[in-house]
Amino acid sequence: MQAKPLNFLPFKPWWPSFKVPSVRALSFRDRAPQNISTTIQSQQVSISSQDEKTSAYWDYQFLFMSQRSETDNPINLRVVEGSIPSDFPQGTYYLTGPGILKDDHGSSVHPFDGHGYLRAFTFDGAKGEVTFMAKYVKTTAQVKEHDPDSGKWEFTHRGTFSTLKNRRKFGDTTVMKNVANTNVLKWNDRLFCLWEGGPPHEIQSVSLDTIGEFDLVNDSERSPMPSTTVRDAVDGGDVILDFATSLLKPILYGVFKMPAKRLLAHYKIDASRNRLLMLACNAEDLLLPRSTFTFYEFDSNFKIKQKQEFRIPDHLMVHDWAFTDSYYVLFGNRVKLDIFGAMSAIGGYTPMVSALLVNHSKSTSPIYLLPRFPEHDRGRDWKVPIEAPLQMWMLHIGNAFEERDIKGNKRIQIQASGCSYKWFNFQKMFGYDWQSGEVDPWGMNEDKGENKLSPRLIKVSIELDETGNSEKCFVNNLNDQWQQATDFPVINQEFGGNNNTYMYAAATSGVRQDLPYFPFDTVVKFNTMKNSMQTWYVGTRRFIGEPMFVSKGSDEDDGYLLVVEYAVSEQKSYLVILDAKRIGETNAMVARLEVPKYLNFPLGFHGVWAFNNSKT
Repeated sequence: MQAKPLNFLPFKPWWPSFKVPSVRALSFRDRAPQNISTTIQSQQVSISSQDEKTSAYWDYQFLFMSQRSETDNPINLRVVEGSIPSDFPQGTYYLTGPGILKDDHGSSVHPFDGHGYLRAFTFDGAKGEVTFMAKYVKTTAQVKEHDPDSGKWEFTHRGTFSTLKNRRKFGDTTVMKNVANTNVLKWNDRLFCLWEGGPPHEIQSVSLDTIGEFDLVNDSERSPMPSTTVRDAVDGGDVILDFATSLLKPILYGVFKMPAKRLLAHYKIDASRNRLLMLACNAEDLLLPRSTFTFYEFDSNFKIKQKQEFRIPDHLMVHDWAFTDSYYVLFGNRVKLDIFGAMSAIGGYTPMVSALLVNHSKSTSPIYLLPRFPEHDRGRDWKVPIEAPLQMWMLHIGNAFEERDIKGNKRIQIQASGCSYKWFNFQKMFGYDWQSGEVDPWGMNEDKGENKLSPRLIKVSIELDETGNSEKCFVNNLNDQWQQATDFPVINQEFGGNNNTYMYAAATSGVRQDLPYFPFDTVVKFNTMKNSMQTWYVGTRRFIGEPMFVSKGSDEDDGYLLVVEYAVSEQKSYLVILDAKRIGETNAMVARLEVPKYLNFPLGFHGVWAFNNSKT
């Protein structure tokens, strides 16, 4: 039996009707299912056990509800709890993520393929005001798929993780869809939205109007470009792979319109040198048992100061990475080509990501320490990875630093989030089912028994002798007391690259037994020195995204945390201000601001805090 369409929403739902798996179908009235009572003010919810799964299902759907509206002018947000601190720094919190997931012609897309919807919260602590702006990034695909006159959407590019209904299947090469929805960069007073596979889009920082693509790698304005240092792990290269590359390039670059260098969305700032660090991968390496990583270092005017290319004879996928004074640090997530999946994907029958599988063949995880400067290219052989003693899929990096002891030995520590290879699944990220077009919460919350290893925070310690050779590699939980699923580690960036004391992250509380791993509903503050932690819980039937630290003093935890609250029980979004020093106390929340309901937006990915007149 199918659930009846919701009749209380002030807009047309983006879902037609759903079949709720393994749960009795339920008609909806007013603001909640008939046998679910809600009291929003106190955030108390009474849910009968037989319908808890239904509630979890619909709450998950509301988290990915499309938003078609944009703002023309800044909107003052109403403070519904507390007050904006007078000492809150002036600046803007930019957050990007998908905005629309369902078009007007029956097609839906994976959240990773949803068009970038940039949100901006601008603070004036002295006036006690926060204004809100939101606009779509006008990429080539967005302009083609959206009619501004009628407001209608028609998806024509399937993207990497999706397929489209009512579109031709065989030979569908409309894959490349730069949606600029993954991360935000503010550098030298210029604002950019980034995506995992193409050039950034520059954005006007006040109006949020799209200026256009900015080719960081090939822009002639920065010429002459410094020579590229190429380091190959196989002396003389690999003739067979070189031949395969020559065959793939015309297909990927010409037919599928893939850029030769695929810039990653995660960048790094070396504050001591005032440099922006970015990483790119070769497009053809997605299909070959070889990985080519190119590191770029830009000055404040986007001139390339250094460029190094490393070729590694292993099939790796990297989403985030780290750096220290001496090294670029890569955690290699091992993948392998699925021949039949690749044929189906290239033919247009399945998403392009179905060409890849997680490679479980080894019980360890490779960590590459790649020399950042020539003077550090002595001693250890960078071609040989350090094998971490467990199979861990690295998700996000919180911090990395290196220290020396009195004997000259070096210790490198990386604080990050990761999950088991057995938990990570290309085909089930966010629970998106490309065949039905639905998001299934149990795709991200499947209990795999003894093989279960959801995202958690870890610290990786690598000990090197004075010649740079690895002596030991340890992987431990960042905090042994905290056992819940955790991701999006962040720190006070003024302490980045140093031995930090505090780290913050988003986590699950474990309250929702049908949503044990995702979405997140808790902010966790870790004290890495004392091995202690404190938490702040957002409330029942409410979720959060990535926290953002805003510094206001000299102490490492002297500042505020910004976190977006997705109140799915109300179909509203809020911006919450937390006092970083008071996490774990009853008065940790300083203020809560309401985004107008007609501008309620889906889950965001990553963002950046930009101080007024800041260079970063």
